[in-house]
Amino acid sequence: MYFVPCMYPVHCPYYMNMPTYEFTGPPVYGTFSQDMNGRNVYASQYNFESADRIPIKDYGAQPFVVNINEAAKQNNTYRTALWTGPHLQVTLMSINVGDDIGLEVHPDNDQFLRIEQGQGVVRMGPRQDRLTFERQVMDDSAIMVPAGTWHNVINTGNVPLKLYAIYAPPHHPFGTVHATKEIAMAEED
Repeated sequence: MYFVPCMYPVHCPYYMNMPTYEFTGPPVYGTFSQDMNGRNVYASQYNFESADRIPIKDYGAQPFVVNINEAAKQNNTYRTALWTGPHLQVTLMSINVGDDIGLEVHPDNDQFLRIEQGQGVVRMGPRQDRLTFERQVMDDSAIMVPAGTWHNVINTGNVPLKLYAIYAPPHHPFGTVHATKEIAMAEED
């Protein structure tokens, strides 16, 4: 019925070649870490002491929200409990270059570890002398350790290995802070 000499997207002086967009997926919303005045949203929303530091302490069985990536990277102790509830515990860990968590087993605890900075090796197995499972781990790696499994995480990188661990049920007393691995080992003995 109508004669159209130049159809889109063919170049024609009467039509502009515009990019086409396909909106077939779900909407994607970005997150902003600063408000309109440049203040850290996490600090203002959760009453942190400063915009750059998250107070590292055990928040107990209270409702709690934290940027776990930043908290883990900020932690400089071997182990600090961040949240201890009746059925679950979150601890932050920092493993020095060339050091390890130490070969251990938790008979009654499943454990989840997530690497936030650095690289290393995880070894697991059914017995202390039979670690048959070995994998390289790095930023964003998640490690699941079933109860009763011997395991060790070794820092093979050139920066401290920053991670957090989730125990179910809790493994350490409320408020646990182990500044060094030696203090942690002495306390566990």
